[in-house]
Amino acid sequence: MILINLLPHREAARKRRRESFQATMVASAIAGLLIAGLIYWVLQTLIADQQARNGVLKAEIQVLEGQIKEIANIEEEIAALRARQKAVEDLQADRNLPVHLLTELVKQLPDGVYVTNLKQTNQSIELKGVAQSNERISEMLRNLSNNTPWLSKPELVEIVASNVALSSRDSRRVASFNLRFQLVRSSEARKAMETAASSAKG
Repeated sequence: MILINLLPHREAARKRRRESFQATMVASAIAGLLIAGLIYWVLQTLIADQQARNGVLKAEIQVLEGQIKEIANIEEEIAALRARQKAVEDLQADRNLPVHLLTELVKQLPDGVYVTNLKQTNQSIELKGVAQSNERISEMLRNLSNNTPWLSKPELVEIVASNVALSSRDSRRVASFNLRFQLVRSSEARKAMETAASSAKG
């Protein structure tokens, strides 16, 4: 016996395929949306975590900037304190400078040189006097340049030949001079003396 199907089976198969395709498309769209949503959620979570880390870093940076400012202020205060301390030490060390000045003048002035006027302005000394000859003045300049760590940079300002009356009948020809030199601070003089001592040992 032969069975004959007179129903429109091709249309039914086509319809089933269409419905299957549509279902597949809908499922794919839903799956795609779910995957996109999952990716978006993951990315948003990562962004939020990174922003939170950035916030923590910014807060730490602000704290560090405040600490750096405090350190800079402290360093300025330390520098100011050191400057004050050095000024006080220099004052304490330099209070004996007049003694060193007079002692060195006694040592370095050769015979035949007489001081008539001595004036100090800060570290600069102006010396006026008379000498028996120009050679005595030259010797004094050499002594002030080379023989003492307390006096430096002698400069002859003026030298004038003049006569000095020793008595009513006797006068002598002398050289009146005016010179300037620098009085060295105690700390610098000590360094010079230590350098000279080490050179002598070597």
